[in-house]
Amino acid sequence: MLRGDPYDADCTTRRILDRIGDRWTVLIVGVLGEGDARFSELRRRIEGVSKKMLTQTLRGLERDGIVRRTVYPDVPVRVEYALTEAGRTLLEPLRALQEWSIEHLSDVSASQEAYDRAE
Repeated sequence: MLRGDPYDADCTTRRILDRIGDRWTVLIVGVLGEGDARFSELRRRIEGVSKKMLTQTLRGLERDGIVRRTVYPDVPVRVEYALTEAGRTLLEPLRALQEWSIEHLSDVSASQEAYDRAE
């Protein structure tokens, strides 16, 4: 099994960390953790994401084996996105990050305001 070192500048694990640490990835995985979704549903649920950014992020997640894209030969064509087995293993750690951000929102905001006043 290949083992990486994220502290090594040339290690591929850095690219993986960039992908899973991206805010759009966190939100997409969160929505897909609730079930399969079409592009339009993802866009509706994730406020602020552009079509271009959603497309790029979904393609990267598909390439990395985190998301599966299924095309159904309906008329019009229907495309759904789902988490792969590997993608489902991200749910718990990413939900922990989301919960941390919710729980510490007030503390972080207060720290930011204090820092900005001191500048």
